[in-house]
Amino acid sequence: VQLQASGGGLVQPGGSLRLSCVATGSIFSISAMGWYRQAPGKQRELVASMSSSGTTNFADSVKGRLTVSRVNAKNTMYLQMNSLKPEDTAVYYCNLKALGLDKWGQGTLVTVSS
Repeated sequence: VQLQASGGGLVQPGGSLRLSCVATGSIFSISAMGWYRQAPGKQRELVASMSSSGTTNFADSVKGRLTVSRVNAKNTMYLQMNSLKPEDTAVYYCNLKALGLDKWGQGTLVTVSS
């Protein structure tokens, strides 16, 4: 299983971005998926997650601004980010957990700045 994250970039405060994470292999539909981020000088933190059954969980700092979704037929998870703030600046990583596997994508940089 490999994960490929994309969609990062430079956006102004208040703007929006949509991140994508595509997984190879055949276990995506039974996997718990997550988005994490790591800002410079800080530890990696969980931003949002979605279980295989569709249950979602969000960090308090992003509730109401970020949504997570998945399309199992495309082996793809999305992170829609709205009302972005400078403190959302970080490298965003996707994560897959299933059948004892714990896989990470390569990260995509999101910079929120005017």
